[in-house]
Amino acid sequence: MAKATRIPSPITEAIPSGSDIEVGRRLREVRMSRGLSIRALAEQSNLNVNTLSLIENGHTSPSVSTLQTIAQTLQVPISTFFETNHAGHKVVYQRSGQRPHAVFTHGTMEDLGAGMARFGAEPLIITLKPKADSGKTPIVHTGREFVYCLEGRIIYHVDEQAYLLEQGDSLMFEAYLPHRWRNESNSASRMLLVLCPMDEHDQPSERHFGH
Repeated sequence: MAKATRIPSPITEAIPSGSDIEVGRRLREVRMSRGLSIRALAEQSNLNVNTLSLIENGHTSPSVSTLQTIAQTLQVPISTFFETNHAGHKVVYQRSGQRPHAVFTHGTMEDLGAGMARFGAEPLIITLKPKADSGKTPIVHTGREFVYCLEGRIIYHVDEQAYLLEQGDSLMFEAYLPHRWRNESNSASRMLLVLCPMDEHDQPSERHFGH
């Protein structure tokens, strides 16, 4: 009697691990293009925030079922997560008002480097609501962080030292030092934030603005 051949289920089989990082990058790019924070996507898809974060970081293999759920939530075909021909852009040119952006609890984030590999630098324009802050828990990640105040008044606490940033002021520091931020203005403040992680799997922007 011939031995039965097992046919993989398209609902439960995991994506090959070799594509984890690219799938994660594409997921993050599509999410950002929809203006969603990782928490907002979790709420809309009924998936766990940590699960989505692990997928975007390339730390776990998403099942086809999970990707189908995400694709339905984002209203894109599942094949979108495997399109990598654009990911190797060597030049990124963006017109004002046409950047991928995401809304988080305390403001908005514009992605200045969408389409280019994340490793090395992640430039963002952050608009903070009045009196918004990053929370009581200090942020720690790899690499360095550069902040340039475009307008308003922002206080950065780095290793328990407070730095007031007003228009034109800048700050750069080793990101392993515990840090947090607060908009001191009664109106919106804006800053150019450049995150420079040393680990390509590290996504410090979610630690700053994923809540």
